[in-house]
Amino acid sequence: MAQTPLPPRVILLMRATTYRARPFLEAAARLGIEVVKGIDMPPELAEYWHAPLGLQFDQPEQAVEAIVEFARRNPVQAILAVDDSATVLAALASEALGLAFNSSEAALAARNKYRMRQLLSAAGVPCPNFRLYDMADNPTQVAAEVEYPCVVKPLLLSGSRGVIRANNPAEFEAAFRRLGRLLASMQRVPGSTGILVENFIPGFEVALEGMLDRGQLKVLALFDKPDPLDGPFFEETIYVTPSRLPVSVQTEIADCAAQAAAALGLRQGPIHAELRVNETGPWLVEVAGRSIGGLCSQTLRFGPDVSLEELILRQAVGLEIASWRGDEGARGVMMIPIPGAGLLKRVDGVEAARQVPGIESVEITAQLYQPLVPLPEGESYLGFIFARANEPAEVEAALRQAHARLHFEVEIMLPVLQ
Repeated sequence: MAQTPLPPRVILLMRATTYRARPFLEAAARLGIEVVKGIDMPPELAEYWHAPLGLQFDQPEQAVEAIVEFARRNPVQAILAVDDSATVLAALASEALGLAFNSSEAALAARNKYRMRQLLSAAGVPCPNFRLYDMADNPTQVAAEVEYPCVVKPLLLSGSRGVIRANNPAEFEAAFRRLGRLLASMQRVPGSTGILVENFIPGFEVALEGMLDRGQLKVLALFDKPDPLDGPFFEETIYVTPSRLPVSVQTEIADCAAQAAAALGLRQGPIHAELRVNETGPWLVEVAGRSIGGLCSQTLRFGPDVSLEELILRQAVGLEIASWRGDEGARGVMMIPIPGAGLLKRVDGVEAARQVPGIESVEITAQLYQPLVPLPEGESYLGFIFARANEPAEVEAALRQAHARLHFEVEIMLPVLQ
C-alpha cells in the first residue's frame, strides 16, 4: 500500500509577543502545512513552556545549530521569519540546510540600515546622503558636521522606533542623546550602538508590498500614507491601497524598489519597501526582506480570498500560486497612535467606531493597565482599524471617522525620555 505523503513542514521564527504569528498559522492550517514555532527564548524556558523549538535570536550560531539538529530529525521545506527580528537567522539556517532563500548577506543588508545605505548608494538607487556615528560620539561635535534638516536612526530597530528629525544643531544634540539613551537601555547586539545620520527627504510617503520570485519583483500593493510624515517623530497612521498617485509615478516607484532589492541581493520571498516621492521622483527610505508588519496584512487579499501569508507560504513550499493580483476595490488600515506615555485605563467608542460605513473591524491590541510607550521609544500601537470601500478616498474617510469615535483614557505615570 502506498504511503500517504507527509504534509510540508516549515519553521516559523517569531518573538513571543509578535502580532504576525496568528495569520501565518491560520494560513498554514488552510493549506495543510505543518508549522513548527521557533520562538525567541532560551531553550530551558522553551522546554518549561513545552515549546518545540526555543532559540535565542541574538545568538545566531547556537540558534542555527539547534535548527539544523531539529531539521535532521524533522525535515523542513522552508524557514520563514515573521518580522525583522529573525530575517538574518532564517537566511543563515536556510543556507546551512541548503534551502532556497535569500543569502545571509542580503538578509543582513536589509536588516542593517548602514549597510543598506552603502549598497543602495553604490548601485545608484536614489537615497539620502548619510554618515555613520556611534552613540558614544560627542553630539556637539557631530552636530557641526551634518547637514540640516537631518534624521537620526538606529541601525537595527524597525517601525520608526528611535527615528528623530533635527532641524538645527540644538535639536540634533537632543535627538542624538535621546537615541543614545534608548540604545543604552536595550540589550547589546552587534551594531546596536551605531547611529545613522542622513539628510531628511521631503515628499509624500508610500509603502510597497511585494514578492520576489527568482529576482523578479511582483508588486502586490502600493499603499498611500495620506498623513504627512515630516517629524520630529515618524509614527505611521493610515495606509490606503490602491494608490492614488499617477500610474507613471507608481511605475517609477516599483522600478526603484526593484533596483533596491537587487542592490541588496534579495531574490526570493516578501519585501516591504518605504519610499518618498517628490518633484525629482521616488527615493528609497528602506526595504525589508519580510512582509508588512503588525496586523496590516489583513488589508490584502489575492484571488479567491487568499491572504498575504498564504501567498508567502505557497511560494516557500513550492505550491501553485493562482494569482498575484489583489482583489477589487479599496482597502485601508489605521494604526491607532498612542497619545502619551502612561497606563491604559479605559477604551470607549469601539462599537460606535465599528458602525461607521466601510469599517470591517476595530481591534484594540493594547492591554488595559499595561504601560504605553509612544514613539520614538515605543514599538507598538493601541490597535488597528480596517476599512473597505469602492474608492480610496472613502476608505480614508471611514478610518478617520472611526478613529474620531474612539476615546482612550491614559493615566500619565511614565515620564518620556528627553
